[in-house]
Amino acid sequence: MIQRKIPSAEEAEKLKALGLAVINKEAEAVAALAGRINGNFAQACCHMLACEGRIVVTGMGKSGHIGGKIAATLASTGSPAFFVHPGEANHGDLGMITGKDVVLAMSNSGETAELLTILPIIKRLGVPLIALTGNPASNLAREADVHIDISVAHEACPLNLAPTSSTTATLAMGDALAVALLEARGFTELDFARSHPGGSLGRRLLLHISDIMHTGSEVPVVREQAQLRDALIEMTNKGLGMTAVVDARGRLTGIYTDGDLRRTLDREIDIHGCRVRDVMHTGCKTATPDMLAAQALQIMQENKINALLIVDRQQRLTGAINMHDLLRAGVV
Repeated sequence: MIQRKIPSAEEAEKLKALGLAVINKEAEAVAALAGRINGNFAQACCHMLACEGRIVVTGMGKSGHIGGKIAATLASTGSPAFFVHPGEANHGDLGMITGKDVVLAMSNSGETAELLTILPIIKRLGVPLIALTGNPASNLAREADVHIDISVAHEACPLNLAPTSSTTATLAMGDALAVALLEARGFTELDFARSHPGGSLGRRLLLHISDIMHTGSEVPVVREQAQLRDALIEMTNKGLGMTAVVDARGRLTGIYTDGDLRRTLDREIDIHGCRVRDVMHTGCKTATPDMLAAQALQIMQENKINALLIVDRQQRLTGAINMHDLLRAGVV
């Protein structure tokens, strides 16, 4: 069994100080980017907004890892993008770039050999080249149509060698580009949900009441003239904690719930001789099948109810839903 080493108080303070120094250095690097949100940044955004193809992100080493994340962020926020490894581009993957694309290349030094090798092909295609580098005098920066400076004063690594502050700055600038494009395109929550159907936001925004509501024989329902005891049996059998009350034409006229039963007992009403129409709750909250499940949740929360009846435009009962259904669907 491996013994866990518990640091002494002195060691713990030293480790915390080292960690804090890294956070502070990287925060300074990101803060310095504010002055680089300038005309070049706006021009880069214009190129990407006008792109009829894809934004092709490329970078080597740590910049490549950051580039993969930036490409994913762009793609999920309305700007179609993908990542191409510059090493693989030199061996065939360059064919993935078309004349309708925009290339976003990143290199802290601006002298990455694999990127410089493919520059002539990018130039021959005539596609806009946007470069994110830490060296405005570099070959990549000079050859780019637009250069954005992501230089940092010092890496967070005490040796000033491991890409730390520089990769954080690159990532932050990539996020700035992606979010600026998102806003400029009028990208909405619904658009985001469409590209994230498996996530919780996708479930909240794309799932309709009709997808999860109880229908047919699963819906507890009695006629207005039914005895209250019959309504209680229906509630027990269907297990939704309530029953709908309808008229002869199937139109909703009220609801009777577990809470109504407690109030009925408090009033000492004879549940064997009473009709449900005499004790039901009228003017109950309803929803329609085409509404989003998230809207059903909002109605329930605002009115402090646990179930909702679903009706069509003629107020005919079509289904029912309760909080458990929303929980199971991942809406809550």
